Amino acid sequence: MVRSQAEDVDGYLAEVPEERKEALIRLRELCRAELRGFTEVMAYGMPTYERDDIGEISFASQKQYISFYLLRSEVREAFAERLADHDMGKGCLRFRGPEKIDFVLLRDLLRATAAGPGKIC
Repeated sequence: MVRSQAEDVDGYLAEVPEERKEALIRLRELCRAELRGFTEVMAYGMPTYERDDIGEISFASQKQYISFYLLRSEVREAFAERLADHDMGKGCLRFRGPEKIDFVLLRDLLRATAAGPGKIC
């Protein structure tokens, strides 16, 4: 998916390929449940969750994968062992298809992020 021009997350989800829609809706629901006190916005063409106007979590439907952006370096470091078997860039966790998404891991990452503010990579 090319960078979305959607004005809100509902519009973004309306644009995603049908085979990914259910997983991305579930991911959004998980973010909203775990990231209390965060604001849901569109930033850089993808759903983003901000605390104090700073994006800490984002997700996107890319051409080859579904990406989950974990922008807190100390959270990534704390979960290094669990992330080791995943396709992980500096701040981007990639899932090759909706069926590959580890929602338990994502829930735990979201909870760790929500626990308190920290440095953004």
